[in-house]
Amino acid sequence: MKIAQHNGRAVIVIGDTVADIANATQGRIGPDMSSVFDNWDEVVALGQSITTGDTPLDMATLGCPAPTPRQVFAIGLNYRQHAEESGMDIPAVPATFTKFPASLSGPYSNIEIVGASVDWEVELVAIIGRQADHVAAADAWTYIAGLTVGQDISDRKLQMAAGRQFSLGKSRRGFGPMGPWIVTPNEFDDPNDLALGCSVDGEVVQDARSSDLIFNIPTLIEELSSVLTLYPGDVIFTGTPSGVGMARTPPRALTAGNVLETWIEGIGTMRNTCV
Repeated sequence: MKIAQHNGRAVIVIGDTVADIANATQGRIGPDMSSVFDNWDEVVALGQSITTGDTPLDMATLGCPAPTPRQVFAIGLNYRQHAEESGMDIPAVPATFTKFPASLSGPYSNIEIVGASVDWEVELVAIIGRQADHVAAADAWTYIAGLTVGQDISDRKLQMAAGRQFSLGKSRRGFGPMGPWIVTPNEFDDPNDLALGCSVDGEVVQDARSSDLIFNIPTLIEELSSVLTLYPGDVIFTGTPSGVGMARTPPRALTAGNVLETWIEGIGTMRNTCV
């Protein structure tokens, strides 16, 4: 099942059409996405019963599929080669920080370039579907609503300022594009092994598989939920592979006019223009 925010309303995507969740539930759920996550089990059941949409899918109207999470987690240095290119040791526990929710944007939103150190980071993003406390890794997938494509856009100068303020440097307006929709785990042959990558103006700059994660999604759910409660709609950026701009010689940054395309196998592609 694919869940999206289409023209500002929560929908189930079925082929080239969408089914409005609020209409299908007589207003009990939706039209906002937070209502979908708060009633996730009923939405899953609804998705199993609906076979056709009632409105044509208009990709241009797709917004962030998880726009108002209580919490946004991000994991640093979670691919071995990315840790190596950053000159950092392989972490023994997930290196966790946050992106502030106000930074989240949609799959076709513009990225505002501020300064000369804005970098790209393709990431597989997990969305929580059920409240999770002290969840074992073996049970973690049952707490995940689905997966989506993300970019952890980073202002490296701001990120490294004042003794490293990761959260602020990764939270400028529009620095968290996500989309184009959320895909439930059952749609994947193996949700732990997905190809992901991104390109700048057609040049592929990152190309990897999520099976190379140091801490996979079930492990992250176990680790995070051992410390605090995860709520429906919460967002987890799981880390980026090697190929980021700051690690290149010379370093490379996004500039106004660049087109950043980001994709993950089995989910889809985002296209964000830098302005």
